Amino acid sequence: MGQNSYTVSGTITDKSNGETLFGASVLLAGTSIGGITNEYGFYSITAPAGEYTLRITYMGYNEVQMKINLVQDLKNDVEVSEFSTELDEVVVTADEPERALLGKPEMSVVKMNMGTVKQMPVVLGEVDVLKSLQMLPGVTNNGEGTGGFHVRGGAQDQNLVLLDEAIIYNTSHMFGFFSVFNADAIKDVKLYKGGIPARFGGRVSSVLDIRQKDGNNKNFALTGGIGLISSRLTAEGPLFGDKGSFLVAGRRSYVDLLLKAAGEDNSVSFYDLNLKTNYAINANNRLFLSGYFGRDAFKLGNSFDSSYGNASGNLRWNHIFNDRLFSNLSAIWSRYDYDLEFAQDEFEWVSSITNYNLKYDFKYYLSDAFSLDFGANGIYYDFDPGEVNPTADTSPVNPLKLDQKRALESGIYINAEHKLTPSLTLQYGMRYSAFSRLGGQPISEYANDQPVVYNSLLGIYERGEVIGEKEYAKNETIETFGNLEPRVSLAYLLNEDSSIKAGYSRTAQYIHLLSNTSSVTPLDVWTPSGPFIKPQLSNQYAVGYFRNFLDKAYSLEVETYYKTVDNRIDYIDGSDLIGQNTIETEILNGEMRAYGLELLLRKNEGDFTGWIAYTLSKSEQRTLGGNAGGPGINDGDWYNSAFDRTHDVSVSGAYQLNDQWSFGTNLVFQTGRPVTYPNGQYVYEGLSIASYAPRNSDRLPAYHRMDVSVNYKPRKYQNKRFKGEWVLSIYNLYNRKNAASISFGQNLETGANQATRTAIFGIVPSLTYNFKF
Repeated sequence: MGQNSYTVSGTITDKSNGETLFGASVLLAGTSIGGITNEYGFYSITAPAGEYTLRITYMGYNEVQMKINLVQDLKNDVEVSEFSTELDEVVVTADEPERALLGKPEMSVVKMNMGTVKQMPVVLGEVDVLKSLQMLPGVTNNGEGTGGFHVRGGAQDQNLVLLDEAIIYNTSHMFGFFSVFNADAIKDVKLYKGGIPARFGGRVSSVLDIRQKDGNNKNFALTGGIGLISSRLTAEGPLFGDKGSFLVAGRRSYVDLLLKAAGEDNSVSFYDLNLKTNYAINANNRLFLSGYFGRDAFKLGNSFDSSYGNASGNLRWNHIFNDRLFSNLSAIWSRYDYDLEFAQDEFEWVSSITNYNLKYDFKYYLSDAFSLDFGANGIYYDFDPGEVNPTADTSPVNPLKLDQKRALESGIYINAEHKLTPSLTLQYGMRYSAFSRLGGQPISEYANDQPVVYNSLLGIYERGEVIGEKEYAKNETIETFGNLEPRVSLAYLLNEDSSIKAGYSRTAQYIHLLSNTSSVTPLDVWTPSGPFIKPQLSNQYAVGYFRNFLDKAYSLEVETYYKTVDNRIDYIDGSDLIGQNTIETEILNGEMRAYGLELLLRKNEGDFTGWIAYTLSKSEQRTLGGNAGGPGINDGDWYNSAFDRTHDVSVSGAYQLNDQWSFGTNLVFQTGRPVTYPNGQYVYEGLSIASYAPRNSDRLPAYHRMDVSVNYKPRKYQNKRFKGEWVLSIYNLYNRKNAASISFGQNLETGANQATRTAIFGIVPSLTYNFKF
């Protein structure tokens, strides 16, 4: 910039609690100069010298306008206030990208307002971030009562889930009934369905970036809720005077206590603990320390016990070098583990994945038209796929420890956001990722270098012939992969109310979740890429149209996408993944493709707000025999992936009747999940044996349900610091028995074939009391 240009920079925070605001729009009125606050609330704008009106807007908050005189660089921290101080009351304004972000080259992105999430009806009365995301186009689950989520036809393990930058490997409690995210502790939720920024790597489908609250640095506050299944309590307040704050949030279910009181031997429970604190060393340096600990326990009489959970910690240092350069250094630890104990057979099985992550990110605001993101990170993985130990001397099971695996993943990136004209903005960047499979265990060697071979006589795939082993010292490099991952997107403003956007991204994924079942279990066994397992590589193309209309009361998003994934793991028929030390003998490398059209129509203003989301999509997989020979899986033909949904319709609405009563509703319809059914049977030596149709060529019946909720806020709390509300929700209002599975067998009395349909939920009412002090 010229000598007569100056920079205004600072941090945008919530006036009531000091929380920084991610994604607030900061504009110089009457110009095209502006920006968006980063994940830590920091902004920087450079403009020619002069007098301006600085406008700050953020959804759910009052707009702030202030006069500034840019005759020198200015440090300008701003506090903004919410529209209302009512408990979790939401004044819905347009989320990204409907208002100020129409011209930002960011598409296939969902940013959820936590107030909106809390208004939506949910199962068993527990507010759930993941189930709220599934009400939006391109996001679904794998059936009722299942964990995780699927984005644009991708698998669960293809999503990078981050909580305060720490990787969360299993997002479910109680085998999928709840997510691990306590809504009272969450500040921001942002899902990248495509156009993944270059600073993210390691997954090929999506990135879910969730940020915990920093803690109230103005006043001590308590927030909580008492429900039929679980209760929660969050405490937050200032520390070190006005230099810091803390947050402690706990949640626990008490189904186990209810079952015990009823004399049941079975038990199921979970708990969460979210921790966070921060300290401002000075105006340019702040430290953050956050952690998450969550665990599930399941007991089936005296025969089976299961315990599994996530744990993570992150120490971060925010540093402002000057008014244009911001940095964040993070040291992160994350772990997922499970423990299964079989009392009848007197043994237990433990497994885990642990990673250590160091990352350094920079943001440089070069001018009002050009900014740079750049940085680097490295992740060290420790995979412990399983260890079996007898729990008694009489156990028939011998001790067994599967080979521990180690790996190092690293990446460097640079990304630019460049406003070429007032109407055209381009974002382009490059990430280079590398992955090294490290030693410390022997690697099997196979005849003809083939761990899987095709038996043409039997017409099946079998394990290859092991001809030896090669030993590798601990942390010796076994094999290294490297990939360039370009990312580019653009936004063109047609006028002040509409824009078109397009994007392309290439991503690489080096670790794989091993699962050949759609059922939810804690048995998440991850394995690294290596000699026989290649990294997944994805290319995604997307184009979209975005529009506000009727004076921004309504908004419309239309996107279409096409995505390919190479080297997607597929499982041979009859594969055995449990306790398997040579997993390469059970899999083949295949490919995926997914494409679709997504529409989202929102009503953003008024007493009634909500949206209609529709997705028309296709997700397929194909696995050829390759060097293993034979026709491949499913005769080498494309087949529906388990995550294919032709039609997916979601309607969500909220109605504010008055300051006491509000109502919410969800309506969901989905094409049934692909499954494989028997298509015939034959008798061999008196045994009836089923033959099966091509893989995933059938479907479960269509899934649909309707949920409703009623929120009541007693008037006696409205002008007091203590505020409370009652929430009555009914999940599956008309008691639809949606099929979770259909199994086939033979009636032992009549000998006739029969199908058995299993449903998880019928109608489920719940009542919760929420409070805030």
